[in-house]
Amino acid sequence: QVALVESGGGLVQPGGSLRLSCAASGIFSIKAMGWYRQVQGKERELVANIITTGGGQTNYADFVKDRFSISRDNTKNTVYLQMNSLKPEDTAVYYCYGQFYLDPGDEVVYDYWGQGTQITVSS
Repeated sequence: QVALVESGGGLVQPGGSLRLSCAASGIFSIKAMGWYRQVQGKERELVANIITTGGGQTNYADFVKDRFSISRDNTKNTVYLQMNSLKPEDTAVYYCYGQFYLDPGDEVVYDYWGQGTQITVSS
């Protein structure tokens, strides 16, 4: 059974930092993992993702470039999101997302979401 377990959310003051973690289990291998966020009443939007095969290409939304950094630990099937210089507009529920191969020899990729973790940036 596939599971994505997120941790690291919470309340932080503007200008502060937080680090999110997302650990995947029940999978064979990872094609890509990343983070989305959603504010109530708005669509879920990509924050950052990382392609875990090859050189590990990363992609960032414009609104987090130079502030957030995504990284991975393939040995732990875990992806991290280091968030610096947080702003009140970063307040949202952050969701971990993964594209996984579930069995050896799989050519089909399956999409999974974490349960979401609240980030609140406020003084």
